[in-house]
Amino acid sequence: MTNETVARVGREQHVFAFGPDLRPVLEVDPGSVVRLDLNDCYFGQVRSEADTPDTLDDALINAATGPVAVRGAMPGDTLVVDLLEITTGPQGAATLMPGRGQLGHLLEKPTTRILTVEGGTVRLGDHVTFPARPMVGVIGVATGGEVAPTLDAGPHGGNLDDNLNAAGSSVLLPVRQPGAMLAIGDMHAAMGDGEVSGTGVEIDGTVLVRVDVLRGVQAHWPVTVTPTHWVTHGTAVEDLTAAVDAACQEAGRLLVDEWGFSVEDAFVFLSVACDAGIAQAVHPCPGTVIAKVKVPRVDACPLPFRPR
Repeated sequence: MTNETVARVGREQHVFAFGPDLRPVLEVDPGSVVRLDLNDCYFGQVRSEADTPDTLDDALINAATGPVAVRGAMPGDTLVVDLLEITTGPQGAATLMPGRGQLGHLLEKPTTRILTVEGGTVRLGDHVTFPARPMVGVIGVATGGEVAPTLDAGPHGGNLDDNLNAAGSSVLLPVRQPGAMLAIGDMHAAMGDGEVSGTGVEIDGTVLVRVDVLRGVQAHWPVTVTPTHWVTHGTAVEDLTAAVDAACQEAGRLLVDEWGFSVEDAFVFLSVACDAGIAQAVHPCPGTVIAKVKVPRVDACPLPFRPR
């Protein structure tokens, strides 16, 4: 728990899209700590198993709390978001729709399951328990020009659905507009790589972050830094190979441009020491798929950017 002064943004302050014209609900200095209250991805529409996904208003999906402007953040910079704490509520939900996800062809009707969270454990039904792994699905900033719904992911971040975006990690987002305009949502008490049904344990809660700015440096895509790895991302529309290619190319570019690897050495290192993986790959379901590449924090490349 931090002893620093904390600003707070309530869940009633939210957006459903990242665009170039976002207006802040809060403005803070670099180094500030902010607590954001998050809606669950269903915007409170799912309270019981009678609230099936076919009854929901899709226009209310994936509200992101914010935006928060960071003074002095300018295009060409990187916004650093340290995820200090993620605290979930006591009850979450997962929903299923026929035709959505890798097993969607086996479903006969829309279904909702209510899951409880207590003492770091998630309970599904009477017999299944597993550890909670709280994370945020949506974390992003204002775009360079296009408007991106919070259901999508891209160079601005957005619905990255990477379960490495958890407490103890930092997310580095390329700043496209003055102030960056950070917004966060779509909390999960747990979510597996791929999120193959299209849902994690969707839940409300709070996230405590520290924001800072790296001046004059940025990646093309968001990068997550964990205690052991830095992680590049790539997204594409319903084309997982293209997303993997983008994540690999980003990792390779940073190894070459920031750390002086040759292209050949970067390619070998990516293949023998790094892990390409899937963050989001629910299919069929029109939208973005997200790949990630985990680069170990060894002496030759301890961070995505060489210290300035």
